[in-house]
Amino acid sequence: MRKGIRALSVAVSTFVALSSAASPALAIGIIRDSEIENNIRLWATPIWEAAGLVPDEVRIILVNDRRLNAFVAGGQNLFLHTGLLMRSENVMQVVGVIAHETGHIAGGHLARLQDQLRTASITSILALVLGVAAGVAARSGEAVAAGMGAGLTVAERNFLSYTRTQEASADQAGVGFLEQNGLSVRGMLEFFEILSKLELQVTASQDPYLRTHPLTQERIAFVRNFVANSKYSNAMPPPEWGVQHKRMKAKLFGFIEAPSRTLTTYKEDDPSVEARYARAVALYRKPDVPKALATIDSLIKEQPDDPFFHELKGQILFENGHSAEALPEYERAVRLLPKSGLIRVDLARAQIEMNRPDMDQKAIAHLNEALRQESDNAVAWRQLAIAYGRGGNMGMAALSLGEEAMIQGDFRVAIGQGQRAEQLLPVGSPPHLRAQDLQANARRELANRRNN
Repeated sequence: MRKGIRALSVAVSTFVALSSAASPALAIGIIRDSEIENNIRLWATPIWEAAGLVPDEVRIILVNDRRLNAFVAGGQNLFLHTGLLMRSENVMQVVGVIAHETGHIAGGHLARLQDQLRTASITSILALVLGVAAGVAARSGEAVAAGMGAGLTVAERNFLSYTRTQEASADQAGVGFLEQNGLSVRGMLEFFEILSKLELQVTASQDPYLRTHPLTQERIAFVRNFVANSKYSNAMPPPEWGVQHKRMKAKLFGFIEAPSRTLTTYKEDDPSVEARYARAVALYRKPDVPKALATIDSLIKEQPDDPFFHELKGQILFENGHSAEALPEYERAVRLLPKSGLIRVDLARAQIEMNRPDMDQKAIAHLNEALRQESDNAVAWRQLAIAYGRGGNMGMAALSLGEEAMIQGDFRVAIGQGQRAEQLLPVGSPPHLRAQDLQANARRELANRRNN
C-alpha cells in the first residue's frame, strides 16, 4: 500500500485495490477521507431530506479514479469518482450531481439490480461495476461474465445504464430537491454543459458518466429553462461550502498527483489555506517531513480547532515512525470531532503501535466506538483483533478476524474464525451468539456464490 495514497483521510483508513479482469489499466480503489466524506454529507443532507431519505442511511463512497463518474448502486450507496470532484469548478456542480443521483434513488431506478446488490459489500459492488465496464469497453462477452461473476451479459442487465426517460425523471426530481432548499440549479446546468463538450469524444475515450447517463439536448434545455425561471438561480451557497470545496480539491490533488506537480500548481508564494494544505500533503509524500510539519503547523496556529489539520499532522508523524508524537494530535482531532469513526481508527492504530497494555485497552474502546458508527470497516476489525490478542482475549480476537473476513468476502475464513470464537467465548454471551450468526451468514453467502 503506497504511503501517500493509503491515507487520503486525513487519516487513512482503507485503500482497497481492485483491478478489472479485462484490463489492468482499470485498477481502481476505494479511499476513505473523514473530511471529504463529512463535507459531502453536509452538502447532500438537505437534498436527501427533501427526497424523503434518512441521511444517516445513505453511504458516500469515494472512488479513486480520474475519470468523471458518479452512480448509485446497492440501495442507498452514492459512488463519487475523485475525477469528478477534482474537475468540478465549484461546489454547486458537485451538489447538482448529487441531486441528480438522488433522483435515481428516489425514483427507484434500476430497482431490481439494486435489490440484488443491497447486501453486497462496497468492494464487491465496485468490482462488479469495473468488470462490466471493462467488458463493455472491450466488447468482450467473457470480460463481462468475469466482471459480473455470474455469466450475465450487459444486454441482460443494462448494468447501471439509465434510459433517457429515467434521466429526465432524475433531472426533474433533482431540480425540485434543490429548489425546495433555496439552492441554485445553475451548478447542475454547468455540469451538463461540461458533459456536452465531452460528448463528441469516441466511446472508448469518453468518461463513463456519459456512457451510463445519456445526455440529450432536451435535458439541457429543461435545466436551462428551469434556471431562467427559478427565483433561486443566483442564490449563493453557504460561504463555508465554497471553502470546503477548495480544500477538498487541494487535498485530493496533494494525495493523488505527483508531489512535484502539486508544488508547482500550489506555489509557495500562495498563502491561501487550500494552497498550504495541498503543499503540506505533497511535502509529506515527497518526503520532506520537516517542511510538511512546518506547513501544517502554520495552519493549526491559525485554526487550532480544525480537527482535520490535527488529523493530517498525526498522520504525517505516525507514518514516519513518531507514534508517541502523533497521539496528542489524533486525540485532539477526536475531541473536536467525536463522531468520526475514521479518526478514532487512526488514533487506535497509533495507540496499538505503542505496544503497551494500557494503550491497547484504550484502542479497544476507540475501535468499538468507531465500529458502532461503521460496522463494515475492515481495518478497524483487524486492529481490534490485534489489541484483543495482545491482551489474551483470543475469543474476541477470533471473532474480530471473522468479521474482517466477512467484510472482505473471504467466507471460509469467516466460518473458521467464527467456529474458533464460538469455542472460546462464554456460552450464551452476546459475542458467542454473534460468532454463531457470523458462521450462518458466511455459509449462506457461500451457498449463494455457488448457486450463481
